[in-house]
Amino acid sequence: MADMFDKLDAAKRRLEEINNKLTDPSIINNQNVYKNLMKEIKNLTPIVDSYDKYQKAKDEFNEARDILKEGGLDKDFREIVKQQYDDNEKKMEDISNQLKILLLPKDPNDDKNVIVEIRGGAGGDEAALFAGDLYRMYNMYAEKKGWKTELLNASETGIGGFKEVSFEISGEGAYSKLKFESGVHRVQRVPETETQGRIHTSTVTVAVLPEAEEVEFNINPNDIQVDTFRSSGAGGQHVNKTESAIRLTYIPTGLVVECQDERSQFKNKDKAMKILRSRLYEQAQKEAEEKIADERKVQVGTGDRSERIRTYNFPQGRVTDHRIGLTLYHLDQIMNGDIDEIIDALITEDQALKLSSEGDN
Repeated sequence: MADMFDKLDAAKRRLEEINNKLTDPSIINNQNVYKNLMKEIKNLTPIVDSYDKYQKAKDEFNEARDILKEGGLDKDFREIVKQQYDDNEKKMEDISNQLKILLLPKDPNDDKNVIVEIRGGAGGDEAALFAGDLYRMYNMYAEKKGWKTELLNASETGIGGFKEVSFEISGEGAYSKLKFESGVHRVQRVPETETQGRIHTSTVTVAVLPEAEEVEFNINPNDIQVDTFRSSGAGGQHVNKTESAIRLTYIPTGLVVECQDERSQFKNKDKAMKILRSRLYEQAQKEAEEKIADERKVQVGTGDRSERIRTYNFPQGRVTDHRIGLTLYHLDQIMNGDIDEIIDALITEDQALKLSSEGDN
């Protein structure tokens, strides 16, 4: 506990120091320094605000304790003081728990925009249709959050689904909310083409990548092979007569990214580079994390993308997240983007695992 308060005192001193620095015109005029300091203020402010509330509750708790110790109180007044004692004791406990979470090491990617890649897996047309359903779900969730979405690349099927679709979600805390969506999503339902009424099981894979800024991850242009080709749409739709579609191959690893959503070759190349950079950034990060620590300590479940993370059962109107054993029975609302209950539960579990890991160290 003493270690926690040492960190809190240091955070308070640092916030005061930054606020003093921001009175210096040379700091304000240096955009990079100013931007970093404002980011630090954003991270420190909730910690210091909660610490101030804790100290206020502690002062009131100590005051009530001292009055009760003195004794000789009128019965009604004693009850009032005892209530103040109990209320502030509970408040201190609650705020202390909040502070432990606020002081956990912050994922450096949490505030970043994300690139989401959805691919149909086992199940053919039904998997492609469900890929489209998940694309719609995440778009509706982003809309509820006030985030912006942009389609990067799509390979459509003739029946309204996607073999694969990549899109960007831009908004504050996008990665912090969506990072646990990576994995295999399983759907159980009766396809429209099923005449016997049998339930089919299909799978879709979702990858959530933190968007890498150019300054964070530089790519040598000589390591990229650029190919152009004519884009094609489902059923002959949106076919370009010019070779505007782009295929990028990262030669050192053989990683391939295609983009054919835009009619402009330049725009397609820009979007493809965005996806390539984010994939390579994530790959480099994962390799670094594996060298430092066992990832299972800091992720919900194993985080293995080959692992089935969630099942959407349409006949029963049920969604189950297998990593935390959470089952909800409002599938329609979830498919319409109401996924906060699942996401918040995953974040809470992740925080509990991190707190436990901190306690073991």
